[in-house]
Amino acid sequence: MKKILTFAILAVLALGANAQLKKVYNDDIDPMEQIDNAIVQANEQGKFVICQVGGNWCPWCLRFADFITKDEEIAKLVDDNFVYIHVSYNPRNLSNETRDKAMLKRLGNPGRFGYPVFVVLNQDGNVIHIQDSSFLEEGKGYNKEKVLRFFKAWTPKAVNAQ
Repeated sequence: MKKILTFAILAVLALGANAQLKKVYNDDIDPMEQIDNAIVQANEQGKFVICQVGGNWCPWCLRFADFITKDEEIAKLVDDNFVYIHVSYNPRNLSNETRDKAMLKRLGNPGRFGYPVFVVLNQDGNVIHIQDSSFLEEGKGYNKEKVLRFFKAWTPKAVNAQ
């Protein structure tokens, strides 16, 4: 009985910790239109697009969003080089199944890596990289050096270097 009670308390605490993280995905936005708008903005600003695919249902998705906005060095690197969007996808929600399948196909079917998953698009909207987020993790969070390495490797300057 003590084990069950302890597990229940830990589960409630874990859910409470994730509930405090800011929800960053908007389920009311058409993801295809969101991606198109980001590509237009990236072209205007000389940046690439990063699509963080996941949802507010995903604790790791919310942790990553929180992590990159709270670290000034990472936030600046992202802001200087990318139009960063949170593309909402919920594999349990079948109401938008056709739309979601089209969006995932457009992004190179990144769900095979789990969530969150990061898709880098060039200024033409072509997928140039899909990043499995598990390689950026450390403990119950993310490793700053690995995250910086990922972002630096996929800036327009790095990709277009001659």
